[in-house]
Amino acid sequence: MTYVVTENCIKCKYMDCVEVCPVDCFYVGENMLVIHPDECIDCGVCEPECPAEAILPDSDDRATPWLEINRNFAQSWPNITRKGEPPPDADEWKGKPGKKELLSPNPGKP
Repeated sequence: MTYVVTENCIKCKYMDCVEVCPVDCFYVGENMLVIHPDECIDCGVCEPECPAEAILPDSDDRATPWLEINRNFAQSWPNITRKGEPPPDADEWKGKPGKKELLSPNPGKP
């Protein structure tokens, strides 16, 4: 089992999860983070740290469509090991549905 970053992260990207990950399995895109499913050790410490409630176990049906998205982008985005600044408008995007089409494929800056 692994944890998966879902749609709630898009445009929020708070990054609290990055600080607690013991295996540094987060990767950063322009407006979202992803977890590399082959690196995640299923410890679960990241899930409660996410203010946007964007991290779910892969056993949750809501995570299923996001597993491959996480896997694919983790292979091309840079690894992130330290919390950065969230976007200035993160709180405005928190909890908004229908953000999938806003996902940028561009890598972020660690």
